[in-house]
Amino acid sequence: MTEQITIVSGLPRSGTSMMMKMLAAGGIPVLTDNIRSADDDNPGGYFEFERVKQIKTDDAWLADAGGKAVKMISRLLNHLPEDYQYRVVFMRRKMEEILASQQKMLQRRGITGQSDDQEMAGLFNDHLQSIQGWLDAQQNFSVLYLWYHEVLNAPAENIEKLNAFFDHQLDTAAIAAVIDQSLYRNRK
Repeated sequence: MTEQITIVSGLPRSGTSMMMKMLAAGGIPVLTDNIRSADDDNPGGYFEFERVKQIKTDDAWLADAGGKAVKMISRLLNHLPEDYQYRVVFMRRKMEEILASQQKMLQRRGITGQSDDQEMAGLFNDHLQSIQGWLDAQQNFSVLYLWYHEVLNAPAENIEKLNAFFDHQLDTAAIAAVIDQSLYRNRK
């Protein structure tokens, strides 16, 4: 039997990069290609693996992902094949913070044409309800939901939840050392 594959997921701008950094510090190897480098929006790096985006047509990379963590936006989760066991750390964040963070990122990149926050919030909330229901029905998934603001405001408690989810195998001191409160810039 292959090792579980850890998936760090959530909506865009929900803290998935922070969680990948925490898991890497804690001793979980991360699957990343380093194509997208750190910038003002994610000074600690993105921890992305481009092949993840092709999961609908290319899942061959999963054969080498056992025991590792990989980041995947939540809208792709239901394309993961059933023949693997997955441990999902699902990051949640206050919707208004996600939207504010996304707007700042788009502005920095010179992308104009502001989206309707209320419409986006509705779409995101519908998706979250749908994907959580789907995850709950999966036999080959175990899921831990963590809130971004709680990880930053109560790190010890949330690191312990994370460590328990990983069968107490993580280096909790190393994880605590990489949590950076200064990156919580879009508070609501």
